Amino acid sequence: MKNIEKDNDIIDKSNESRNKDRSVDLITNSVETAEGDGFIVHRSFPSHSIRHLDPFLLLDEMGPLELLPQETKGFPDHPHRGFVTVTYLLEGKFEHRDSQGNSGKLGPGDVQWMTAGSGLVHSEMPEKEFAKSGGRLHGFQLWINLPKTDKLIKPNYQDVPSRKIPIAKTSDGKVSVKVIAGNSLGSKAVINTLTPIMYFHFTLQPGAEMVQPVPKNYNAFVYIINGIGLFGRDKIIGEGGKMIVFKNDGESISIRVAENARSSLDVLLIAGIPLNEPIVQYGPFVMNTQEEINKTIEDYRNGRLGKIEL
Repeated sequence: MKNIEKDNDIIDKSNESRNKDRSVDLITNSVETAEGDGFIVHRSFPSHSIRHLDPFLLLDEMGPLELLPQETKGFPDHPHRGFVTVTYLLEGKFEHRDSQGNSGKLGPGDVQWMTAGSGLVHSEMPEKEFAKSGGRLHGFQLWINLPKTDKLIKPNYQDVPSRKIPIAKTSDGKVSVKVIAGNSLGSKAVINTLTPIMYFHFTLQPGAEMVQPVPKNYNAFVYIINGIGLFGRDKIIGEGGKMIVFKNDGESISIRVAENARSSLDVLLIAGIPLNEPIVQYGPFVMNTQEEINKTIEDYRNGRLGKIEL
């Protein structure tokens, strides 16, 4: 029997711990769609099968896209209110600006955790020098709902460069994880979240097996970036571009890669405590009631969310 190194964030793969593994509830394909000014994204949800996965509202894989020289496809000025956007860039360079005068840049491996709160207007576009020469853009954007008590808090950014994001490995080196939010393999994220969230980027080599503890009351899913793996108690097969939603019937999520796999497996494992609050959404606005949405639309139209100054 193969064991994984014991740690506060690792479970021994005994028969008892296997029984704690969650089973798979649903497997869905991402759907290609155009956002912004023609930027291609692969959307896992919302979809016909999943509206929301409380507290999560949306997951987009941005690209992969080969940006031609002088091409500036991205996400021009647009508003947000009532939730959090998390941008995780794998390749390329983005820059952002907003109506409160904030600006910054994201490169490979960097994360931006933006709490829109009471609202702002912002843009996310290829970084100017990168756009001149062109290149490959690839990343993810996740939307996380805010609880009613935090819907109108002051907007806030946590821009975290790749070098500050903890990376942990198992003792055999076959599993590594970037800890964006939460705790894994003994490492704790540097990003602070308003509600308990797990956000991990796991890389598993052929023959690797790992188990991530996830409290039973967390909703959890995996997005497969590339590779083929076996997931959950029943070892359901999943491959690149698919999202796997787990049942709340266990205290951990297991992932395994076959010994004869041709490549490594890259996945995002994301989980969080559901808010169990009403959700009323109108595009980039997410509130609890229709009246709040109507007020938000009015505020935006009257310029109360501001505008990006040239």
